[in-house]
Amino acid sequence: MRDGLLIVFHAISCVQFAVSVYYDYTHVVVPSHVTQMHNAYGGKFKFLTFWDAIIQTVFFLICMLNDWFGTNAASPKKPPFIRKLKDYVHAVLSFPVAMFVGVIFWSLMFVDRELVFPKAIDPYFPWWLNHLMHTMIMVSTLVETILSPRKYPKRAQGLFGHLMFMFTYLIWMHIIYLKSGIWVYPVMKVLSLPMRAVFLFVLLLFSSMLYFIGEMLDNFVWGNTITSGKNNKRKKLQ
Repeated sequence: MRDGLLIVFHAISCVQFAVSVYYDYTHVVVPSHVTQMHNAYGGKFKFLTFWDAIIQTVFFLICMLNDWFGTNAASPKKPPFIRKLKDYVHAVLSFPVAMFVGVIFWSLMFVDRELVFPKAIDPYFPWWLNHLMHTMIMVSTLVETILSPRKYPKRAQGLFGHLMFMFTYLIWMHIIYLKSGIWVYPVMKVLSLPMRAVFLFVLLLFSSMLYFIGEMLDNFVWGNTITSGKNNKRKKLQ
């Protein structure tokens, strides 16, 4: 029954994020007189939210391939490549990036929405798309954590991979500023250089914490099952 539920959940998740990427890329056009940010260098690829929607689409496609050709067993003896890829992408990208985007976005919206999502954009960015890209990403990755077991990579390797992704985006964000003179996120504009450096450091620290939280949550939900599987193997060997 769990396998059937996973197939349906993965298919729905893949489709919803694919639709969000397609609709955002082809239908969301914000005029220059409303905000220059959306029409600056980099297009849709300026935004970490757009990157994350692509990541979630690819991740849930990998999940579907694993449902068909791999395995969702808690501790398979010889996991196929697609299962290893699924586990790695979830740990390094899908969970921490989704939670980072969702938590930071809604936190800044609560403080002052003009710092991240100016109200002038509302007529051009549908509310349902906003929730798909900033709310459902968190819901979907949490549901995936609960429904499907995985093996986390070695902590140093996983954290390194995650931080390399985040550093890549930070470099890209500064390239956009150098090319266009516009910060992707308005909050960067109101901060002084020292405060901006502190802000980015705190964000990276928070992002690293999310990686550990994902690992701990996975261990809380599936740790006993995986440990039991290992213990059973040891007993058989004895």
